[in-house]
Amino acid sequence: MRGMLADLLDLLLPRACARCAGAVHGTDVFCARCVTAIPRIAAGGCPLCQVAIASAQPCCAACAHDRLPLAQVAAEAPFAGEIARWVHAFKYPSEGLAGFDPRPAAALAALVADAARRLTGEPPVLVAPVPMHPRKRRERGFHPAGELARTVAAALGAPVERRALQQLRSTASQTGLDRHARRRNVRGAFEANARLRGVACVALVDDVVTTGATLTECARALRRAGVRRVVAVCAARTL
Repeated sequence: MRGMLADLLDLLLPRACARCAGAVHGTDVFCARCVTAIPRIAAGGCPLCQVAIASAQPCCAACAHDRLPLAQVAAEAPFAGEIARWVHAFKYPSEGLAGFDPRPAAALAALVADAARRLTGEPPVLVAPVPMHPRKRRERGFHPAGELARTVAAALGAPVERRALQQLRSTASQTGLDRHARRRNVRGAFEANARLRGVACVALVDDVVTTGATLTECARALRRAGVRRVVAVCAARTL
C-alpha cells in the first residue's frame, strides 16, 4: 500500500531534482549539477569489494582468500553523508504525509540503476530481492529491497522473481555487529527456490552492502539450489 501511494504522489507532483528540488530534464531524477556532485565509487576496482586493484588482478587478495559465492557486487555510491540519510529516509519513513516523500526512493532507484549498469560478464536472467522475514515485513509495511528490485529489473531487462529466496528465521539487526557476528547472524537463514536449478545468472538486490554477509548467505542458498552464477546490485556500500 505504501508503495502504491508513493507512486501516486510521484505522478501528481511536478518533477524536480530529488537532491536539490531544481529543474530536471524529462524523467531524470537528478539535475545535471547534482549528477556530478553526488559521490560515486570509482570504476575499475575489485569486482567484489570495489577497492582499487592493479589492472592485471582479477580481484583483491582478501576477496580471493574468502572464495565468495558471488561473481560480482556492484554498488554505485559510498554509504555516508547525504546518501546514508536517503537510505534511512527510504527504509524508515516518517509518520504522516512526510513519510510519502518520493525523493529518497527516487534517489536510491537512480543509484541502483546506475549500479546495475556496472555489471560485467554474463547478464542476469532473473532479479531477486534479498528477502525480508514476513514478521519484519508486516512491521515495516513494505519491502525496501523489493522496491529497488523493480528498478534493477527495468535496467537489466530481466524479470523480478520475488519467490527466488525466502528468509527461514527472523534474524537480529546487523547494525552494530562486526564482520564475524554478521556472518553468524545470517548463517543458514535463507533458502532458495528449487525451481531455479539450471538458471544461468541471478542478480541479488539490496539497498546497502556493508560486510556482504547477507548477500553472501543469499548467494550460497542460490548456488545450492543450482543457480550457476550470482551477482549483486546495491545502491550504496560501506567503504
